[in-house]
Amino acid sequence: MRVLLVGAGGVGTAITRIAARRPFFESMVVADYDRGRAEAAVAAVDDARFTAERVDASDEAAVAGLLVRHRCDVLLNATDPRFVMPLFRAARTAGAGYLDMAMSLSRPHPERPYEECGVRLGDEQFALAEDWEKAGALALVGMGVEPGLSDVFARYAADELFDEIEEIGVRDGANLTVDGYDFAPSFSIWTTIEECLNPPVVYEAGRGWFTTEPFSEPEVFDFPEGIGEVECVNVEHEEVLLVPRWVDARRVTFKYGLGREFIDTLKTLHLLGLDRTEPVTVPGPDRPVAVSPRDVVAACLPDPATLGERMRGKTCAGTWVRGTRDGAPREVYLYHVVDNEWSMAEYGCQAVVWQTAVNPVVALELLATGVWSGAGVLGPEAFPARPFLDLLTEYGSPWGMREQ
Repeated sequence: MRVLLVGAGGVGTAITRIAARRPFFESMVVADYDRGRAEAAVAAVDDARFTAERVDASDEAAVAGLLVRHRCDVLLNATDPRFVMPLFRAARTAGAGYLDMAMSLSRPHPERPYEECGVRLGDEQFALAEDWEKAGALALVGMGVEPGLSDVFARYAADELFDEIEEIGVRDGANLTVDGYDFAPSFSIWTTIEECLNPPVVYEAGRGWFTTEPFSEPEVFDFPEGIGEVECVNVEHEEVLLVPRWVDARRVTFKYGLGREFIDTLKTLHLLGLDRTEPVTVPGPDRPVAVSPRDVVAACLPDPATLGERMRGKTCAGTWVRGTRDGAPREVYLYHVVDNEWSMAEYGCQAVVWQTAVNPVVALELLATGVWSGAGVLGPEAFPARPFLDLLTEYGSPWGMREQ
């Protein structure tokens, strides 16, 4: 397998360090708008299979040309969701497969944003599913940790743990702190704003997908391995759009353990219009310049990839499932915990980006070895879960299950 990795930020860099320990691929081209960042990621692994290139992720022709020139079999997208569609189309143009960790962006319903869906996450990708299927090509979408591993857990629960499923609820929480910062998100603030301030989506059988107010339905969830109780709220996330396509459940939700201070900060950004992506004109040194308020917020905060040495604690991604087995009620929480001290010592990557990065590498290995295969635009739920979970454990990062 020959891979083009687009994006050499925190997650992209972690991908190179994880993949370098595995023999399943022939080469990996690491491409970024900042060539120096791509070169740094390649230099750190000291592996002849890796090479660095510069590419603008929004330039479909350039990306397709890079895929063809390096004879890549698959494009692995490690950029933020703004670049999903140009990279998705570039892969199809070049005849390559495609894998991402976040899907095409949503747009709220123009009249009833907190009741009905407008354009849903992934709609633009699924609209082109027939083209991929006819070509016999695979676009594996939402294959990070959440979405990604959380979806694998949902499929595993349906296949091996339950006869009927009442609800699948993805629950994410952490006890991470960052020394020296009052506010320092451990993941891309651009993506965090997008998913937290958009109307959250809920799925119910018979009703389909609908939306609620941001940060709605707060609940306290007890996370394992010492993390403890964290208040979680509804957040827009891909699992709610993916799981019902392949797994039979009466209700699907996603709730994120944000904490009151984080929620209040996001609400303030929204109140001031600093979450907007549309450029505003501001004075410059020579002439007025157009800038995106959200990009300014991102530029003012520390790069999450650089926070590892200051971070303390653990992060947990998991899927809570309730239903019946052999006629009796059952409730489980399937989870994956990463300790920042371990990920920094083992890989030099902070816990959140490492946990996101390991899952697409596991998926690539399953595709390269033929354990997973398919055509069209498919989510993680479309594939058998057990091989993925076994390989994740082989990577040195086992998952867990708690009976509730």
